[in-house]
Amino acid sequence: MSSPKKDQNNKGFFAAMSSGLSVFGNAMHRSVGGMLGHEGVEVINPEGGKEDAEEEAHRGRWKQEEQDSYWKMMQKYIGSDITSMVTLPVLIFEPMTMLQKMAELMEYSHLLDRADECEDPYMRLVYATSWAISVYYAYQRTWKPFNPILGETYEMVNHCGVTFVAEQVSHHPPMSAGHGENEHFTYDVTSKLKTKFLGNSLDVYPVGRTRVTLKRDGVVLDLVPPPTKVNNLIFGRTWVDSPGEMIMTNLTTGDKAVLYFQPCGWFGAGRYEVDGYVYNAAEEPKILMTGKWNQSMSYQPCDMEGEPLTGTELKEVWHLADVPQNDKFQYTYFAHKINSFDSAPKKLLASDSRLRPDRYALEKGDLSKAGAEKSRLEERQRAEKREREAKEQKFTPRWFDLTEEVTPTPWGDLEVYQYNSKYSQHRAAVDISDSVDVVDVKSIEFNPWQYGNLSAE
Repeated sequence: MSSPKKDQNNKGFFAAMSSGLSVFGNAMHRSVGGMLGHEGVEVINPEGGKEDAEEEAHRGRWKQEEQDSYWKMMQKYIGSDITSMVTLPVLIFEPMTMLQKMAELMEYSHLLDRADECEDPYMRLVYATSWAISVYYAYQRTWKPFNPILGETYEMVNHCGVTFVAEQVSHHPPMSAGHGENEHFTYDVTSKLKTKFLGNSLDVYPVGRTRVTLKRDGVVLDLVPPPTKVNNLIFGRTWVDSPGEMIMTNLTTGDKAVLYFQPCGWFGAGRYEVDGYVYNAAEEPKILMTGKWNQSMSYQPCDMEGEPLTGTELKEVWHLADVPQNDKFQYTYFAHKINSFDSAPKKLLASDSRLRPDRYALEKGDLSKAGAEKSRLEERQRAEKREREAKEQKFTPRWFDLTEEVTPTPWGDLEVYQYNSKYSQHRAAVDISDSVDVVDVKSIEFNPWQYGNLSAE
């Protein structure tokens, strides 16, 4: 696809895209997807290089003997949901947990501030969807984050006035809940991943609910992200793509944004590209949006046919911040920040992900210790489960409550957890206290356990 500035004059493309919300998906597949290729088309090199297939196939993270071993082990899982079924070697992990990865969505939280300050209902969706897209650069990392231990938490209090807390609220199925808030917005998510293992690739379906409430007018936004595909898990160079639609709906007004993430085609054609429209409640296009999820997003007012309005120009709304060069785990500066003990709040919860000994050992490059600590934590979790079952007790999250609401998603029903505000009370009490001792955060022992004195058998 051509650049946004060139597309601005290519009226045929935008006309083909629009013609109402109900036709949007099909139009996009015809005008863009059909040109770039669909599922089942082998991608030689998603980075856009010219290496041949044989050379590219040998660029994986596994040695040949490791490839053969893991292929034999994983074949029996083809077609299955492997979210919590398979124990994986620590060498494919990054030193971060899923709870911390949830917090990465807060990097460009200023876009939600702008959405709250904005009076134009369509520009609100431009800012809010750009915020939702901004995290995909971080989500393309090919290392696996650690699965949180039941009761594990992550807290962040020092970014753009945002307080964020996440908690692992269920182990089977794995589910997390998160809450973020500042003076402009509240962000609430119940996250539950569903996967389908396809051999050398993995489909990941976000069976979750994400809601943003803009505080000035009480507007509620609902986000449905596209699924993600992890390619070349065992053979070839691993890479991540998220082809499909992202839909953000203003539940208060009925307006919505529908953005299409282009599938990656031959030699990387179309990868990263995102195009779509903000529609009013009558399904009429009002603003076109275009860009790349690893670079920037831009917008331009459009007419009823989806064509750019005469006298307007494409304007950038979000741009990727500078990132470290040749970073071992492809971390952004923000990822390093939220993973650091330097960013830990006063009186850090002992259940915080930063304190996990396996995560910390991996960060220091000690794979042997990381693997041993990971196994120890997993066995401790199993022992606690046995203890809980023997006492006929259910795990009760500390910062979130299970509601009676079950919400449908494109990939299955979801039990919804609700933030109970107890963390806000805890943090407020800590912040106003003058008696909090200065403690070396690294000396705190990781402790998410409901039964504190229980040791692994």
